[in-house]
Amino acid sequence: MSVVVVTGSSGLIGSEAVAFFCEKGFDVVGIDNDLRAYFFGSEASTIWNRDRLKRAYKRFTPNEVDIRDAAAVNAVFSYHGKAITAVIHTAAQPSHDWAAREPLTDFSVNATGTLNLLEATRQHAPEAAFVFTSTNKVYGDQPNGLPLVEQETRWEVTPDHRYARDGIDESMSIDNTLHSLFGASKVAADVLVQEYGRYFGLRSACFRGGCLTGPHHAGAKLHGFLAYLGKCAVTLTPYTVLGYKGKQVRDNIHSADLVDAFWSFIQEPRCGEVYNMGGGRFANCSMLEAIALFERATGKQMNWTYSDDNRTGDHIWWISDTRKFESHYPLWRRRVTLEETVLEIVDAVSQRRHGTA
Repeated sequence: MSVVVVTGSSGLIGSEAVAFFCEKGFDVVGIDNDLRAYFFGSEASTIWNRDRLKRAYKRFTPNEVDIRDAAAVNAVFSYHGKAITAVIHTAAQPSHDWAAREPLTDFSVNATGTLNLLEATRQHAPEAAFVFTSTNKVYGDQPNGLPLVEQETRWEVTPDHRYARDGIDESMSIDNTLHSLFGASKVAADVLVQEYGRYFGLRSACFRGGCLTGPHHAGAKLHGFLAYLGKCAVTLTPYTVLGYKGKQVRDNIHSADLVDAFWSFIQEPRCGEVYNMGGGRFANCSMLEAIALFERATGKQMNWTYSDDNRTGDHIWWISDTRKFESHYPLWRRRVTLEETVLEIVDAVSQRRHGTA
């Protein structure tokens, strides 16, 4: 039986991938050691999600393995060998702010961990497709140099700019910009994934995501903006909007649509590809607009305040241009609207609060 290895298998994208590939008849091997709880506290633990997947899917085998442990990673890959059809690497330290606290930990997880997985794939499953969830933060704060105009509820790029219609494409430079330490460690991993494709012929792709979201996200204050905003909306927990008048724009892609993109790539893999991937013009919002969406979904006014202190290197405006991926895989489509995603998040948070999830 073909095997799919999923790192970060209890997280948002990882758990979506586990369910997707189990339902397609693959045996799914998970790699996850709940480092998210270490990064963001017990409320961000993903153990509940691992247990949910174990109950739901007999084809899922979780392994408590740290991707920084090359010997442990190698043992998993050696055991399954060439039965491995695909590797979906979603495990990461995902926060700008947290990376500055422990730079060595951040780099070892994001960069060295990725190298361990690439090398294990090359040695034991060289024909497998390797999917890496990179980030738009590899571009640093380069997008903040775009010409922006202030609108009532959001910033927008000027209408005559080449990014105005479809968003930011892969030609944007990653050089001469402020990345944050998190962005730097993800750049290292991103380039490694490209290099293993170009140098060794590994069937690899970097998906440079905007905001990745969905109902199974263990949102925390330092990561998972839409999921954490949803948690605050349901529980009336105070929320602070940081900088840019609350008009900073993010595109948001539902985890199901992202995993469907992974599946498109896995069926017809290429070597060393890079794709900007997000909600694009199909699904995007400013902070103010996101708050309004959750207030409508819950029927409650959120408890939020504003601070002028924006996060270092934070994007003022980001919308992903996904036309390159769509040209390579024309059957792929985004299906889940932002409004549907918000309702799913509200429902999931409510169920977890009452122990019914």
